[in-house]
Amino acid sequence: MIVYGKQIFFYILEHHKEWIRELYLAKECDKQSFKKIINSGFKIKKLDFKTAQAYARGGNHQGFLLDIKEYEFKDLNSLKKSDFVVILCGISDIGNIGAIARTAYALGTDGIIFIGERLAMEGVIRTSSGAALDLDIVINNDILSVINELKQVGFKIFASANGGKGVHKLKIEKEKKALILGSEGLGLSAKIIKKCDECVGIEMKHNFDSLNVSAAFAILCDRMINA
Repeated sequence: MIVYGKQIFFYILEHHKEWIRELYLAKECDKQSFKKIINSGFKIKKLDFKTAQAYARGGNHQGFLLDIKEYEFKDLNSLKKSDFVVILCGISDIGNIGAIARTAYALGTDGIIFIGERLAMEGVIRTSSGAALDLDIVINNDILSVINELKQVGFKIFASANGGKGVHKLKIEKEKKALILGSEGLGLSAKIIKKCDECVGIEMKHNFDSLNVSAAFAILCDRMINA
């Protein structure tokens, strides 16, 4: 699995060397960066520009690329002892998923449950600046079953939706909880919201009724963890 870009390159090199299969450079780098690479013990493989572009599928690799191990998704049972998890239902934009993963890790979320058949982890790892490697991520295609299973082990389920109770007015108990986020366009279905214990939202000003889903998650996540 190829990931690229200077920031993600050095994050993995410094924090997750065990993931690295091969290390590629497609440009000359400064002495300090080169020293870090040499000291890591990995052999440098030089790539020409055309090959690097092919490896990155046209992405902005900045001359730094890594071939890392495939991500191993976790089983839902692995998150049942967690205090707080986020469930992504209907979100397909890799940039948003990566941004959510980065915030989730930074603020202390225990894991992510992605509702769907597959998830392009190379993109999620890249757009999360590597934070996705530090999270337990589960893939499951049955949101209603996930809700039921989490409820059975004591989770309170919150749905994020327009019209929900303002998160800053919400009394957050120190209980096990899960927050479900829907797509920006369609949100969550009425059936899913009905299965949840509470609906939560963000109060808006100036008659503006929408935030990017990753920005909304950051606000909700901070409140629900640090209330």
